[in-house]
Amino acid sequence: MALRACLRPLERCFMGRRGGGGGGGDGLLWHTDLKPHACGDFSIAVVQANHALEDQGQVVASPSATYVGVYDGHGGPDASRFVRSRLFPHLHQFASEQGGLSADVIKKAFHATEEEFLHLVKRSWLSRPQIASAGSCCLVGAIADGVLYVANLGDSRAVLGSRGPDGRSVVAERLSNDHNVALEEVRRELKQLHPDDSHIVVHNRGVWRIKGIIQVSRSIGDIYLKKPELSRDPLFQQFVSPVPLKRPVMTSEPSIRVRNLRPQDLFLIFASDGLWEQLSDEAVVDIVFKNPRAGIAKRLVRAALDEAAKKREMRYNDLKRIEKGIRRHFHDDITVIVIYLDHHRQGLSTKLKRDAIDYTNAPIDIFTHNSDRTEQPLWPSI
Repeated sequence: MALRACLRPLERCFMGRRGGGGGGGDGLLWHTDLKPHACGDFSIAVVQANHALEDQGQVVASPSATYVGVYDGHGGPDASRFVRSRLFPHLHQFASEQGGLSADVIKKAFHATEEEFLHLVKRSWLSRPQIASAGSCCLVGAIADGVLYVANLGDSRAVLGSRGPDGRSVVAERLSNDHNVALEEVRRELKQLHPDDSHIVVHNRGVWRIKGIIQVSRSIGDIYLKKPELSRDPLFQQFVSPVPLKRPVMTSEPSIRVRNLRPQDLFLIFASDGLWEQLSDEAVVDIVFKNPRAGIAKRLVRAALDEAAKKREMRYNDLKRIEKGIRRHFHDDITVIVIYLDHHRQGLSTKLKRDAIDYTNAPIDIFTHNSDRTEQPLWPSI
């Protein structure tokens, strides 16, 4: 009994809190309607499409700072789960050592997480060489002392909603860079980095891909595309298609944006590309602006699912009956976190208790969470 009591804080941190699981009949939808953070409220929702949920999302709130993470995995859930367990501890460690948050602190946290995942891949090589092909996009937001930091790898996206000049409308502003070779400027960047490789970007199966394999150009993981010696290893080639590489074709260097928050800044939306594939930045910001706060993240997920269903001449009620895995043919995993910015709360007392830290994590796997099956443990610290 005593041991169970000691473990509860860790469970809250790593396993997430049960929100409105089930989503009104959709066993693959999880949400938390509204919770406080240092200068406002936030809402989070996730819908699962893959057989194993590859999206991971978390919010850490204290009276002085708010941290947001959206991790969109590919090649399986290993990398996104790993990032969820390790990135914020590194961020906290480096911020403590350097006297606060900065772009340099964030870069160090990304680098340390990448290095740890590389270590895990090497440790697991003989038993699970295929883990070298797991990777994750990584989108992080941090708010402290009225300053916003946004860092990202891949194509998850952060968008700011600000009050328009007339005081009655809202303006959408993208705060992150999409590292996706669907964009001409990303293809151009790769070609400049690899002038002797005419096939660095290939149009394959209707989309542009790096070496005909992957669309995103930056990530945590995807070690086989960063360490050519691993991709050439016979053990790896036994489990994954051979990839002849002369040099790394991906990077884990994040794009970072730092800005002071302004009185007209109303809210932030952090979401995996599953949302942005269905809805424009402007449409998402408009939905948040015109609707009540409670359940707003779930409302955005539902809007994206309605759009995905409409493309197949279906309704959402039809879509939500489709099982995980099969459902990936209709839409991607989607994670949405909406952060409201109430500037009158900044530096004042909040709903958070003094010195309290609130951890909100979406379930590692929503199907498992909603069916009360045992969840797989996170990777241990290395």
